[in-house]
Amino acid sequence: MALFRNRTSPILPVMDRASFFSPQAGRDIEAPRSSRARFGIGDVVRHKIFDFRGVVFDIDPVFANSEEWYESIPKEVRPHREQPFYHLFAENGDSSYIAYVSQQNLLGDGDGGPVDHPNVAELFEDFDGARYRLRRSMTH
Repeated sequence: MALFRNRTSPILPVMDRASFFSPQAGRDIEAPRSSRARFGIGDVVRHKIFDFRGVVFDIDPVFANSEEWYESIPKEVRPHREQPFYHLFAENGDSSYIAYVSQQNLLGDGDGGPVDHPNVAELFEDFDGARYRLRRSMTH
């Protein structure tokens, strides 16, 4: 077995990264094979800095939006890319919109009551006092 003599690393590297296509970025995104999201689909969250809250409807394991979007964030508050990013049905005092927010900038807000966003009813059943449950027709 001379092939393996004096080798300190395996012949096949451990696959600790994976990739997925991001329509927002328009390209493949590399991500760790596993990532730990603090929030789940249907959780109600609020932003730590800005005055809005929302319902999580999708999660990216790492930043998966366009470079223009990322660069538009001021450097002093720009989040690092290697963390989960959440797609939210968001609301503030003035409007409803879709938000894309890093995990480091979110706090749980289930105690704050339901979120008033027009798209919530498309994906979720009624608010149960803490979170939204995905509609049965939306699950596999």
